[in-house]
Amino acid sequence: MAQIQHNGFAFQVLDEIQAQYAELVKLVLNTESMDDQEKQYWFDIMPSMTEEQIDRLFDILETERRKLEELEIKYQQEMKKLNETHLIEWQEFQVRESKKKVAEAEAKEKGDKNDAEEMLDMI
Repeated sequence: MAQIQHNGFAFQVLDEIQAQYAELVKLVLNTESMDDQEKQYWFDIMPSMTEEQIDRLFDILETERRKLEELEIKYQQEMKKLNETHLIEWQEFQVRESKKKVAEAEAKEKGDKNDAEEMLDMI
């Protein structure tokens, strides 16, 4: 019997199960739909399961893994799209703010110039 450490938990798995069903063991260890006790339960009953049951468990866990991977890819694409949208909005905001500051500076400069001209006219 082999002891497999995974995420701080020690699973007991028969050597034969680990050798014959290495991919299934990996799927069970990495599934997010089971807690550690449920995973150990499946390792414990695998020796008494039929090939059909083993295949069905493999199919279920492989489908779950694939669907989660697809969701992760879709999530990453959505996040990228949102980040790009917000980046464009942020850049547009910065341009507007820059234009506003330039306009304010020009207005102040024009006001200062008018004040200087008024003072010269007074003299």
